[in-house]
Amino acid sequence: MDLTPLSNADLRTAPLRRDHCTLSDWSSACAALDAGRLTLLALWGEAAAVRMALLDEGARRIGLLTLPAETAFPSVGRHHPPAQRLERAVADLWGLVPAGAPDARPWLGHGAPYPFLPVEGDSLHQVPVGPVHAGIIEPGHFRFTAQGETVVRLEERLGYVHKGIEALMTGAVLARGAELAGRTSGDSCVAYQWAFAQAAEAGLACPAPPRAEHIRAVLAELERLANHLGDIGAICNDAAFAMMLAQCSILREGLLRATATAFGHRMGKDVIAPGGVSRDLTPEGVAAIRAALTAVAARLPRLVALYDGTASLQDRTVGTGRLSPALARQFGAGGFVGRAAGRSFDTRRSLPYGPYAELSFVVPARDEGDVNARVWLRIEEAQASLGLLDQLLSGLPGGPVQSGLVPSGPAEGIGLVEGFRGDVFVHLALGPDGRIARCHLRDPSWFQWPLLEAAIEGNIIADFPLCNKSFNCSYSGHDL
Repeated sequence: MDLTPLSNADLRTAPLRRDHCTLSDWSSACAALDAGRLTLLALWGEAAAVRMALLDEGARRIGLLTLPAETAFPSVGRHHPPAQRLERAVADLWGLVPAGAPDARPWLGHGAPYPFLPVEGDSLHQVPVGPVHAGIIEPGHFRFTAQGETVVRLEERLGYVHKGIEALMTGAVLARGAELAGRTSGDSCVAYQWAFAQAAEAGLACPAPPRAEHIRAVLAELERLANHLGDIGAICNDAAFAMMLAQCSILREGLLRATATAFGHRMGKDVIAPGGVSRDLTPEGVAAIRAALTAVAARLPRLVALYDGTASLQDRTVGTGRLSPALARQFGAGGFVGRAAGRSFDTRRSLPYGPYAELSFVVPARDEGDVNARVWLRIEEAQASLGLLDQLLSGLPGGPVQSGLVPSGPAEGIGLVEGFRGDVFVHLALGPDGRIARCHLRDPSWFQWPLLEAAIEGNIIADFPLCNKSFNCSYSGHDL
């Protein structure tokens, strides 16, 4: 099986080769996924071909397969369930049919009745929720089948916020592509922009300067820390402990304001660009960030003690929404969802990029897989981000912040960045004119949404908001 292997060194620095694989190679890859020897990173379609990115976690290598396909291709989901939703999206967006797929339902197309999976059994009833929700939240439909209050099955229907980002990118100049990438999922705009920039820089063999890479990492850790603090408070709020939400929101707001002072935007939008960054970090910006970090470091330990010492919170989170380590491994679950259930993968450590190979940090992991474990993962990752930011700000190198990257001729590259939810994957292909021929973006939520369905089984319906928030999957990044 020829996988076009990419080592840790050339993953983000070397252009890709476009080698077509055979049906035998495709089948071998499916068998390796089924056996757990490889992890599915992404599966996407393009004109007359379907492509698959695979990760060998033990060897820390990535492989790509490109299978020519005019109308159909052998289903990966037939052997490996994590591929099923990706295949449905490929069929809807590219008209390439996964032959033998166990689930051939449309992914988009909300004008027609949707055939939910059938359920059988005594005393079962269904509870539909959404797609419009009571709070300020993106649309998604959740169909519960319950026996009394106990959930027997949850089936999600997503796709309501399909924005056509990949279609908008086709034919766009690189700068416009970077803007669109940063708008894929608003709470992860830094991670998406960095992954897009990585892919462009790899394809054109033009790395960003060291100072730019450090500034990118500062932005990424601020994004991670702010989101984790927001999630900790929101999870506690769903367990009727609103005071934690208020306190965590104050700390998150301080970080967002510091980011705006340092980079001109609360979410760091449009700062990372192919070739470097669009805005340097000034002493005033460093001072604002350090002040916000000092506030977090002073108050976070007391909030952690409050969470850990409040019996009513522990009663709601411990043992609730448990995800098995076997499922986390099978689906290649990234971020706190995977690491709270025994899959200790973090691309900052496993496939390091930017300055992370030079930094000292711990990647926390747990085995319990419940809401409490996902809260603690966020707490421990927030603490790690505080340490990383101190190292980054103290060791910020001098020099330029842009390499002067100029698109010229056809090129292909891959980006892989650890966002706060997990690894964000970007594949970018440029045409002969230097414009974007094809760009595929994959959010970690593609592999986390199905696991939420599994985690809620056997819990009561009233605990779904708590489980859902502890996963905090992205609708927007998932639906593109």
